[in-house]
Order: sequence, then C-alpha cells, then structure tokens
Amino acid sequence: MTKLIVFLASAITQGTPLLLGATGEIITEKSGNLNLGIPGIMYIGGISGVIGGFFYQLTLSPQTPVNSFLAILITMGCCLIGSLLASLIYAFLTITLRANQNVTGLALTTFGVGLGNFFGGSLIKITNASVPFVALTKVSKAFTKPVFPIENPGWFAKIFLSHGFMVYLAVIIAIVCGFVFRRTKMGLHLRAVGENPATADAAGINVTLHKYLATCIGGMIAGLGGLFFVIDYSKGIWSNNGFGDRGWLALALVIFVIWKPYMAIPGSYIFGALYILSNYVNVDLSTKPLMEMLPFVMTVVVLIITSLRKKKEHQPPASLGQSYFREDR
Repeated sequence: MTKLIVFLASAITQGTPLLLGATGEIITEKSGNLNLGIPGIMYIGGISGVIGGFFYQLTLSPQTPVNSFLAILITMGCCLIGSLLASLIYAFLTITLRANQNVTGLALTTFGVGLGNFFGGSLIKITNASVPFVALTKVSKAFTKPVFPIENPGWFAKIFLSHGFMVYLAVIIAIVCGFVFRRTKMGLHLRAVGENPATADAAGINVTLHKYLATCIGGMIAGLGGLFFVIDYSKGIWSNNGFGDRGWLALALVIFVIWKPYMAIPGSYIFGALYILSNYVNVDLSTKPLMEMLPFVMTVVVLIITSLRKKKEHQPPASLGQSYFREDR
C-alpha cells in the first residue's frame, strides 16, 4: 500500500511538467501554429530559471535563509522571460516571415537544448564544482514546500496534498485555458483563427495578433514545465541533457487528449505513471525501454481511433501547421 501511494504521488509530480508543456502547446495549436520547438522552449525556460535562481542564491551567505517570495519571483520571472524570447523567435519566423513551421520548430528544439547545455556548463564552471551539475537546493525549498502542510497525512493527503504550489498552478492553468476556449470571446476568436484564418480575417479578427499571443503565452506556460522539472521534481539539480524525452511526451500528450486542456490533467498523470512504471515493477533492463514507450504507444492508438471516427471535435484545428497568406484570401 505504501509503495502504491508513493507511486501515485510520483506520477502526479512526473506528470506536471507534461501538463504545463501540453497546455502551452494546445494554446499554440488552437491558433493554427504547430510548435515542435516546445521541447527546446521547455529547456530554455528551465535554464533561464536556473540562471536567475543561481545568481540569487549566490548573493546569500551560508547562514542566510532564502526569502521564498524573492526566490520564486526571480526564478519564475527569468523562466518566463527566457521562454517568451524563444517563443518570439518562433513566432517571428513562422508568422511574420512565414517560414515552414515544422522545420522552424525542430530547429528551435535543437537550438534550445544547445543553449541550455552551454549555459548549464558555464554555471558549473563558475562554481568550480567537481560534479557535473548545479545544485539550487535553497531555492528549490521555496518551490517544493507543501501548500497544505499536514502533520499526520492519510493516503489521500499523501497523494494529492503533499506537493508544491506549481503542481496546483498547472491544474489551474489548464482549467482556465479550457474555460477561455469555451466560454469567452477571446477563445472563440482564437479557435476561429485556427480553423479558418481567412474567414476570421474577413470577420475583422486580427489573425497575426492572435497567433502571436497564443504562441507566446503557450511558450511561457511550457517554459514553466521545464522550470518545474529542474526546481521541483529534480530538487534544484541541473545537469545537461537531464530532461530526457519529456518535451516530446508533452507534444504526444496534446494528441492523446485530443486538444482539450481539461483532459490534459488526467492525461498527464497517466503519462507520468506510465513513464515511471518501470521503476516500481521488477523488469529486466532490456524490457525497461519498452515500458517507457507506453505513453507513445497509447498516443498512436488514440490517433488511430480518432482518425477512424472522424469526429470534428476530436480533430486538430483545420489550418494547423499552415502559414496564412492574407493576399490569398
């Protein structure tokens, strides 16, 4: 029973960066932009937050306690700025210059990983550490502190109420996004741009503005996923190439939840559980990679089923991945 509780609690923590990454990509794709640069943006968001937290922690003496408010403000602020700049690069190339979205996204992912490793390596050199990682243990405590401190928690509290604030922030963001898409004028305009930008343009909707906003806001939310992985899940430990394939899992999750932010909440936890399942069951080392493929296998199954059923509400935006040329309207 104890092992099951730990597994479920870990699944939520493991799924949170996927939830943030998928929510950000859903927002972007609702505007018709296919951003395959999300893994790179998450990487840039993570290293940007680490840089901010590193220099804040550097100003503290060993005896000085961390100001939780400043630690969170500086770290998250740097993360959002870095993610925004990366998203603006993608938006400028694909929306203004009308570059191919697939190629641009893949290039951004490669650039983001390289940039993160460069600055991560630079921070390691600054500390003159003998180990190949940077530890932000003081800053991490401000993020990992449980929102609901309970002295003698039961199984429910251990699974759902023992996490830092970013776990609940990710859920709130997904719920708000779902509400905006369904219940607000802004969400209606965004969906219209993603379905048929020419018609939206003819109706007086600023297509370029909506695409820029969706891409930048989505990128910043995805960047928070990268920050969460480093500061909360990894307890403030940054090591180069430590993200693994989580950015790609976030992209796969978008298809798995058929572009619905509400469904991304349980979907991300399912992905998180499947991703770490091999750590909680006795399997051979040769079998472990196959078990880690389960989220991708489930995505393929969902993609096949939704393609066969051909329900419009289960399909991606009609103009997804297509550049809009106003002159062709």
